[in-house]
Amino acid sequence: MGKPDRLIRKPVVLDRTGGSNAWLYKMIAEGSFPKQVHIGGRAVAWLESEVDEWIQARLAERG
Repeated sequence: MGKPDRLIRKPVVLDRTGGSNAWLYKMIAEGSFPKQVHIGGRAVAWLESEVDEWIQARLAERG
C-alpha cells in the first residue's frame, strides 16, 4: 500500500504553486486546478497528491 494522502490547507497550496487567492479560485472555477475538499464549517483543504500531480503536469508542459 502507498502512503496515505494528506490534506493541505490553502497557505501551503499557495506557497507550493506560487499563486494568489484570486488566481487559485479562478483556476478552480475554470476546472484547471483540483477542487478543494470541505473539512468542516468554512474550512477547506486540498489533497496533496492532486496538487502534486497538477505541479508535475505544469512542469511536463514546459518540455
